[in-house]
Amino acid sequence: MVLRVPNWPFPILFLAYLLLLSSHVFAQPAVPFPSSEEPPVLAPKLQKELGKALEALRADKPAEARSHLDAVYRSAPGDADANFLFGIYSAEMNDWVHAKSYWEKVLVLAPNHLSALLSLGGALMRENKSAEAAQYLNRAVEAEPASWRAHAVLADACLRQGLLDESIEHAERALELGHGQAGIVQPVLARALHLHGDQERAIHVLQAYLQDHPADAAVTKQLENLQASLGPADKTSPGTASASPSSEPAVATLALLRSNWLPPDIDEKVPPVEPGVACNLKEVLEKSGKRIQEFIANVDQFTATEAVSHESINKWGFASHPIRFQFDYLVSIKRNRLGLLTVDEYRDSHYLPVRFPDGIATTGLPALVLIFHPYYVHNFSISCEGLARSKGGPAWQMYFRQRPDKPNTIRTYQIGAEGQAYPVALKGRAWIAADSFQIVRLETDLIDPLPQIRLVADHAAIEYGPVHFQARNLDMWLPQNAEVHYDWRGRRSHRRHSFKSYLLFAVDDKQQISAPKVAGPSK
Repeated sequence: MVLRVPNWPFPILFLAYLLLLSSHVFAQPAVPFPSSEEPPVLAPKLQKELGKALEALRADKPAEARSHLDAVYRSAPGDADANFLFGIYSAEMNDWVHAKSYWEKVLVLAPNHLSALLSLGGALMRENKSAEAAQYLNRAVEAEPASWRAHAVLADACLRQGLLDESIEHAERALELGHGQAGIVQPVLARALHLHGDQERAIHVLQAYLQDHPADAAVTKQLENLQASLGPADKTSPGTASASPSSEPAVATLALLRSNWLPPDIDEKVPPVEPGVACNLKEVLEKSGKRIQEFIANVDQFTATEAVSHESINKWGFASHPIRFQFDYLVSIKRNRLGLLTVDEYRDSHYLPVRFPDGIATTGLPALVLIFHPYYVHNFSISCEGLARSKGGPAWQMYFRQRPDKPNTIRTYQIGAEGQAYPVALKGRAWIAADSFQIVRLETDLIDPLPQIRLVADHAAIEYGPVHFQARNLDMWLPQNAEVHYDWRGRRSHRRHSFKSYLLFAVDDKQQISAPKVAGPSK
């Protein structure tokens, strides 16, 4: 498969051996990009002071952080990040009244500031005001549905209110999104499962947690108590016995000072799977490949509305104010004369690569599932790590890695309109539904940086969902949302993509992505 963009006003050069290009990144000189009324960006000197304050808070040196925060606040009292860090400083000094005041000010300046919403929610839970906290935490999930921290803290708030189903749902979502980082929510999940009557799974969750946190005495005691009482969970009234034994929220305030803007590498930790469940690798690859072949056979092209949120990350680890935009997006999938797949992508003409933030445009995210197409699957070493949970249902967790003895043809960086193309080798994971064998989630990372073009990192995570097209009575699994992080030539960026209003062949009624349905056994 070759990814081509023939309608863009400059030629795209592809190497002769390039058979499959699933994501292509074009780089051009940056030009001013239109944005709505955004708060002013801090001057470089003040950004440096803010960065030093952040480093001091991470190092548990609040007194040192105060001097840097004062320097920023004198010149920019209306800066959202400065107010947020002043809230963190106040919390570290155990001055929760001022901490909440600073975070409330942040939400006046930036209503969807994720960390401020989570911090306020956590502060209210310390005061045993779980219902009030949940109002901020629900806003956090709405603002950033892919934030594992938001789901983790909301799971804790729901548990304290006795909302067990909701607590389990958000805790599982946090673990799905955060993998190893989200392990701190496992005791919350275990407590909710126990109170829900699923003691065996609660015990398994705690055992998995203690494998990574053997020194956690409180959770060790929780597991011992759970194993000692294998009867049904006691009936509890909401907000009493179902509450956490400590008033501290599941995610500590300092944990909201993320030490790294980039998600953990795929190889840092294997996400948990169900113990003792055998995986038939050949069957999973065969049946998932058939699903992709069915998709290719059923679609020539589809359109969607794509919304993008872009943040540039400065050297101090601070994200810029988000730039949000959307455009009409068309994907065409065909076979060429050689029988290989050709994917063409088109966007509105005024969204050329040169017009994207940082002068970098990404394309090809919807095609990453073709890694598992029978044409290309042999280019990867693939293993099945076991049965995991994804979107509330069981899914086979697959690890893949570019084979060094096979063509490296998945992702390419191209510098300039006619510059050389640089293929990069990928590794990653895919979660394939155990009943339907549809790919429901896929993540990728670089195997190695590419020093020739100063490419340090390129991380993508895509979630897929079923879309029903009424005119043909056809269901297809298409991208629902995606996140991309990259570090190229010192430019560090984070983008979120969401897709909606799908059209098939540009004649069908608009369709919205629905929640996954439980499919029958695949044949």
